[in-house]
Amino acid sequence: MHGIRNITRKILNYSLDRNASLTCLAVRKMSGETSYDFETLKVSSPREDVAHVELNRPDRLNAMNIAFWRECRECFQKLAIDKNYRVIIVSGAGRLFTAGLDLMDMGDVMPTGKDVARNCFKMRPKIEEYQESFTSIEKCPKPVIAAVHGGCVGGGVDLTSACDIRYCTQDAWFQIKEIDVGLTADVGTLQRLPKIIGNDSLARELCYTARKFHSDEAKEIGFVSRIFPDKAAMINAAIELASLIASKSPVAVQGTKVSMVYSRDHSVPEGLAHIALWNQAMLQSEDVMKSAEAMMQKKEPKFSKL
Repeated sequence: MHGIRNITRKILNYSLDRNASLTCLAVRKMSGETSYDFETLKVSSPREDVAHVELNRPDRLNAMNIAFWRECRECFQKLAIDKNYRVIIVSGAGRLFTAGLDLMDMGDVMPTGKDVARNCFKMRPKIEEYQESFTSIEKCPKPVIAAVHGGCVGGGVDLTSACDIRYCTQDAWFQIKEIDVGLTADVGTLQRLPKIIGNDSLARELCYTARKFHSDEAKEIGFVSRIFPDKAAMINAAIELASLIASKSPVAVQGTKVSMVYSRDHSVPEGLAHIALWNQAMLQSEDVMKSAEAMMQKKEPKFSKL
């Protein structure tokens, strides 16, 4: 009887160990140890702990086709749990940041049935998938810095609205273009832009008219925080900023982003309750002691990967 119990225990332990190994393997694959191989995006690492995601359809002005919406979502979901990166930069390859929605590639998305109700049931999940493409940027606990040059049209404003920090070049311009093509913007601009700029009247003006607003106005209204003379200077500054943020405690930085996003959409008491719950655990992090020791010793602290 004792021998049967031992055999049973060994089988159970083997099963648990094997499941744990398979789980770890799956997590490692999800964490970005596999390559970031995309059609429409190029991912590189210009500095330690920093990822650079480029919209990479320069021949099509980085227009957002069907593949892009899927790949953007997949990319940021992977980066969110990739321990090798703490900060992310987003920019566009070629002449401009993005021309927005690729209308030539979107025909297959529209339903062709005769019944309106059934068409609606088909459309809703598609719209929600596209929303999640940019919401995945906001959900990513790592700060995301948008670096915009040239035009940032339509979906580009949706995308950058979901980022944490926005830099642009002197020649950059922005346009909430959807209304000009008979659409209501539906992947984040209408929900995020008014909260970013804090001017409901101006937000409505920009959305209702589809007029361009240039870098100086974008900074004046608080949509971007810095303007640079050219793309090279902007990317260098974005990398320096990303490196500075990456040098801080990842526990503190990611907790700060999570709390700020939550507090934006909730009342002050709810936000305070949320951070109290969060910090009852996170204040026990080794990063707190490391930071205190480094300050006393007048040294730069080094933090472990999450």
